[in-house]
Amino acid sequence: MIKDDALQSKPWWPPRVVPPKSAPNVLLIITDDAGFGVPSTFGGVIPTPTMERIANEGLRYNRVFSTALCSPTRAALITGRNHHSAGFGVISEQSTGFPGYNSIIAKDKATIGRILLDNGYATSWFGKDHNTPAFAASQIGPFDQWPIGMGFEYFYGFVGGDANQREPNLFRNTTQIYPFQGKPPGTWNLVTAMADEAIDWMTRLHQTDPSKPLFIKYAPGATHAPHHPTKEWVDKISAMHLFDDGYEKVRERILENQKRLGVVPKDTKLAPWPKDILKPWDQLSAEEKKLFIRQVEVFAAYAAYNDHEIGRVIQHFQDLGRLDNTLVIYINGDNGTSAEGGPLGTPNEVAFFNGLNELPVDVQMKFYDVWGTEQTYNHMSAGWSWAFDTPFDWFKQNASRLGGINQNMVVSWPARIKDKGALREQFVHVIDVVPTILEAAGIRAPDVVDGIKQAPIEGTSFAYTFDAANAKTASRHKTQYFEMMGQWALYDDGWMLSTKVNRAPWQAFGPANPDPLNNQVFQLYNLTKDFSQTDDIAAQNPQKVKEMRQKFVAEARKYQVFPMDASVAARIIAPRPNITAGRKEFVYTRPMTGLPQGDSPVLLNTSYTITADIDVPQGGAEGMILTSGGRFAGYGFCLLQGKPVFLWNMVDLERIKWEGPDALPPGRHTVEFDFKYEGIGAQTLEYNNFSGLAQPGTGTLKVDGKDVARKRMPKTLPMILQWDESFDIGSDTLTGVNDADYKPPFALTAKLNKLTVKVDRPQLSPADIKRLQAGMHEKAQAD
Repeated sequence: MIKDDALQSKPWWPPRVVPPKSAPNVLLIITDDAGFGVPSTFGGVIPTPTMERIANEGLRYNRVFSTALCSPTRAALITGRNHHSAGFGVISEQSTGFPGYNSIIAKDKATIGRILLDNGYATSWFGKDHNTPAFAASQIGPFDQWPIGMGFEYFYGFVGGDANQREPNLFRNTTQIYPFQGKPPGTWNLVTAMADEAIDWMTRLHQTDPSKPLFIKYAPGATHAPHHPTKEWVDKISAMHLFDDGYEKVRERILENQKRLGVVPKDTKLAPWPKDILKPWDQLSAEEKKLFIRQVEVFAAYAAYNDHEIGRVIQHFQDLGRLDNTLVIYINGDNGTSAEGGPLGTPNEVAFFNGLNELPVDVQMKFYDVWGTEQTYNHMSAGWSWAFDTPFDWFKQNASRLGGINQNMVVSWPARIKDKGALREQFVHVIDVVPTILEAAGIRAPDVVDGIKQAPIEGTSFAYTFDAANAKTASRHKTQYFEMMGQWALYDDGWMLSTKVNRAPWQAFGPANPDPLNNQVFQLYNLTKDFSQTDDIAAQNPQKVKEMRQKFVAEARKYQVFPMDASVAARIIAPRPNITAGRKEFVYTRPMTGLPQGDSPVLLNTSYTITADIDVPQGGAEGMILTSGGRFAGYGFCLLQGKPVFLWNMVDLERIKWEGPDALPPGRHTVEFDFKYEGIGAQTLEYNNFSGLAQPGTGTLKVDGKDVARKRMPKTLPMILQWDESFDIGSDTLTGVNDADYKPPFALTAKLNKLTVKVDRPQLSPADIKRLQAGMHEKAQAD
C-alpha cells in the first residue's frame, strides 16, 4: 500500500523463486573420450576409486548411450534433446548451414542450467565447453551461446574441443585468464586447477547461503588428446606394468574383470581382433611395443589422475555436509575411446587433423622422453582404444557400433538411493539426464522461457531406476536413433539396426559416401541376447531390417537429421557465418591477442599478403608482429634479433623459415610477406574432392619493397592450425611457433603503426567446375 508518506504505507517484497525444500544439489560429471572398458569400476585396468566410491554408495549403469562424438553428446546432455534437434549433428568446428548441424542451440531449447537457475539454483560449469559455435568464440561475442548465456552463472574452462592442459586457452566467464603464467614447467595442470576452482566456488556459495542448492556441470578435458597427466601419475601407472603384454591381452583381462563384477553377462563375447587395420601385438617390433606402452601409460595416468581430482570435488561436498542430499551423476565418456591417433599413435594430434595420421615410429620415438608433457599434443595407438572399448568394438565417431556409443555411469544420492552397489541395465541415453534431474528436484520443464515457447524435452527420466523395486523393470526409453557423419543405427526395444562401419576414424580425408542413407551394408542385432553386438542376424530377418530402416527414416525426419552428410575433414573448412566471411582485407592498428581460430583470417589454401608498417627505435627491435597457432602448428611473423622472419610450423615436424639478411635499422619500415598459392582452393570440397587443398606455394619476404628471401613450400597445411591457440598481434600468447627462436610473450618492441592482411582466395573456373562435377558423378556411379 502506497500513501503520500512512508509511515502510512505498507511495504512489500516480490517473492524469490526457490526450489522445493528437498531439491538436491546436483553434480553432473562427464569425462571425455573414454570407452566402456576404461574405468576399473566396470572391469578396466585403470584405477578409478572415485567412480567406485559413487558406485558403491549408489548404482552402476551398463547401458548408457552417447552420440559417438564430443559436443553432440554434450548438447544432448544439457538440453534433454537429441543432438540434431539441438543443432549439434557434429562438433561445432564442423558445423554447416542446416538446422541439425549449425552448432546453435536454439532459444526454444533451454538448458538444464537455465531451468535450474530460474528455479533458484546456483549454477556453474567447469572444464570443457564444446557447445559455443566456433564462429562465436571471440571477445566480440555474442555470448548467448557461451555457458553464462545458457544459464550457467559461473564458467571456468576452455571453449573448444581440446586444450593443452598446461597452457590452456582458459576463460573465467568470458574473460581470458592465464593462471599458469610464471609457474615452473610441470607444476600447473588444468585437471587440478578446475577442481580447485570448483571447490572454491562451492565454498564461497555455501558460506554465503548454505540453503541454496548447487548445480555443477563438471567436464574435464581428460581423456581427450592431448593426454597431459602429471609426472607423479605417470610414474604411478608405469610402476604397475598394466600394459606390458599388449592390447589383446589387456582386452581379454578387461572382459574377465567385467564378467567377474557382473557388469556384463557371463556369455558376452568379443569380436575378432581387427587384423586388417590394427597389427596384432606379437607382430610389432620391439621399438613399436616400447612406444605403444609409453603412449598408453600416459593415457592411463591421465584417466587415473582425472578420477582422483573428481574425488576431491565429491569429498568437498561431504566436507561441507552436503553430500547426503547431492545427486551425483558420473558418466564415463562422451563417446567411446578415441582412435584419432591412428594405428601408430601420434605426438601431435594436430597432425591427424591435417591428414598425417600414421607418423613413422622412428619419428615418434624422438618424443619418447617428453611424451605427455607440454612438448607433445599426444595420442595413443588405436589398438589401445579398441581394448578400452571392451566388450564392444570400434571407437569414437562410430555411431553404429557400441564401442562408439555404449558408455557407463554411476549415480549416487544417499538421501534417496538405498539400493547401494546395485546394477541397472535399463537403456539410458544422455538426453535422459535433464528430465531425471528435473524429476529429482521436483521441478517441471518450463513451457515458456523469455517469452519463447519451449520445444518438448525428448529424453525420458530414469529416476524410476533409483528404487530397488524397479531394478528389473523394463526400460522406459524404448526407441533411439544414432547418426554421426553418415554412419547410423536405430535401437528399438532391444533390437539394434546398424550400418556396417565403412571408415576407420583416422580415415577422414577421402571422398565421402554420397548416399549415406541407403548406400550401406545393414546389420541387425538382438541386444537382449547379444550384449556386445557380435551376432549379426540381418540375413535371417529381412523384414525386421526393412521395418527398422523405415523407422529410422521417421526418427531422422522428426529430429532434423537430414540432410545426412558422410563427410568428415571436408566439413572442418566448410564456410560459416564468422566475422571474417567474405572479407579480403583486415587492418589492425594496435596490438591485440586472443582472437580464436574460428574468428580470425584463415591463411590456408589461399594466396595472401601480410604487411606491417612499423617504427624501429634506436637500438633496434624484436618481437612478434603476427602469429596464429603455436607449438603444434601455426605461423609467426616477427623480428628476431632485429631481422624480419616469417615461419611456418608444419605440425611440429618441420619448420619452414624466411629470414632477412640484416637487422632493421632505426626508423620507419614496411615488412611484408607475400604468398602465392598454386592450388585451386577449398571449393573443391563442394564436389567431394580434396585436390584443391595442401598444394604448394611460393613465399616472398620483403623489406621496404625489396625482396630479401624467397622460398617455395612443396606442400601446405590443408585444414587447421592448433585449435586451442589464437591469432595474436604484437605478442604471442600461450605457446610459440618455434621454441628455438623465442619464448612467449615475445612482445614487439617496435611501434606498430598498421598491420594489413589481404587474402586472395582462388576461384574455380568453369573448366574446373565441369571437371569436378564429372568426377563426382563418376564416384557416385561407382558407389
